[in-house]
Amino acid sequence: MPQITVDYSSTLDTAFDRQAFALALHPLVVSTVDARPEDCKTRFRRVEDVVVGAETEGRAVLHIEIGLLHGRTDDTKIRLAKAVLALIAAHVKPVDGVTLHSSVEIPTLDVSYRKR
Repeated sequence: MPQITVDYSSTLDTAFDRQAFALALHPLVVSTVDARPEDCKTRFRRVEDVVVGAETEGRAVLHIEIGLLHGRTDDTKIRLAKAVLALIAAHVKPVDGVTLHSSVEIPTLDVSYRKR
């Protein structure tokens, strides 16, 4: 914990520095939700096809999910989500003709979550 998943449109391949983003995201998560750096795990999933509304062209999606254990308040989750959105802006370069739709979700992990 935290379990971080980043889904991103393939049109962002060269515009999104994923390693730099994760290296900036982890300390942000640690300081906001009182986690340990070594517990932050981020995986990236490239998405080929994206449809936003009725548009299939000129749109890119970047969605980040940060799964946390129980005990974090809604205010803490909201503060983290806002900070992550700002971090996205710092790590994704504009792509000509492409509108970026970014979002963050911070769910609570199920009580069955275990790691080793």
